[in-house]
Amino acid sequence: MRADARRNHERLLAEARTAFAAHGAEASLEDVARRAGVGIGTLYRHFPNRNALLSAVFEDAVSELLARSRQLLTDPNPCGALVTWLREMITQASEYRGLAKALMSVSRDETSALARCSDPIREAGGALLARAQEAGAVREDVEIGDLLQLTHAIALAAEETPTDPDLANRLLRLTLRGLT
Repeated sequence: MRADARRNHERLLAEARTAFAAHGAEASLEDVARRAGVGIGTLYRHFPNRNALLSAVFEDAVSELLARSRQLLTDPNPCGALVTWLREMITQASEYRGLAKALMSVSRDETSALARCSDPIREAGGALLARAQEAGAVREDVEIGDLLQLTHAIALAAEETPTDPDLANRLLRLTLRGLT
């Protein structure tokens, strides 16, 4: 990437992070481009659609979640490790309003740019789930895709109910009761 293109790319990412944090995943892409000092065509040259931009913004969080899953793979309590990671997933998904909904909508869409984020997350969570299942702490019929959809749904429910800060924890506890 040329130096000017790289600068534009970085400015677009910075402005998208700010816009998504303030206005959610449905923030105006035209505003993102304008605030970055570029035209909307430049934004679309770098990020062909909203999901591509969301994926780029979410990459740092995905890297953190992947690193955290690797740490938790050595936890002596496999079920506790899975629960810790799921809580962190919910926290990350709720960082940007609308991200949980976007992640839910592409969970089975391998062509989406967000699959670049969801595929590694699915693998990392799958490894933690397998450990918990091997330890007999989680039923064998639980699948990582279903568990991730539930965590996104919990994040979405918490996002829609900002006056209840404990909702995500309560919903996660209810979900976890069904795993054993």
